Amino acid sequence: MGNLLHQQEMEVEVEFYSFALQEADDTLVPSPFPEGFESGSFLSSLERRIDIESGGHTHTAYLTAEVWDSEPSKHVSGDWEAEGEGEIESPTGELAICEMTGNSGTYIQLGRMHTLWKARIRSSGRDAVYRLAQVDVPIGVERYLVQFWPASG
Repeated sequence: MGNLLHQQEMEVEVEFYSFALQEADDTLVPSPFPEGFESGSFLSSLERRIDIESGGHTHTAYLTAEVWDSEPSKHVSGDWEAEGEGEIESPTGELAICEMTGNSGTYIQLGRMHTLWKARIRSSGRDAVYRLAQVDVPIGVERYLVQFWPASG
C-alpha cells in the first residue's frame, strides 16, 4: 500500500452536471473542457483531462484530492455511489478544476512534472444532490474523493 504525500480540500462549482480535472496549462490540452464532453458516464479520460459527471445540475460540491507515492488501498470507508478510474498526464504537475465556463482558478498540486498519473475517483451524495438541485443550489451535498498516484508505480 502507498503512502499519502499530501491532501487538499476544495470546493467545485458544478454546472450542467459536470466538471473536469485538466492539465493546468490549457495550451497543452488538445481539447480543453468542455469541448468533447459527453454525458452518460461517471468519468471519461481524454488527453490530459478527466471529465466527471455529477449527480446535480448546478451546485457546489466538496472535493478531497490525495496524492500518493504508489497505489492506495482500494478500500475507503464511505457511502460511495459512484466510482471510476482513469489516467491523466500532467506536464506541469498541476491540474485545474474546470467548469463549463472555463478554468475555475482552483488547482490540484500533484508535486511532479511530466508524469502520467492514475486517478481513482469516488462520489457520494449524488442521489440527494439530484433531488435538491431541482429546487435550490445545494452546497456540500455531493462529495468527491480523488486519489492520484504515479502510473509507473
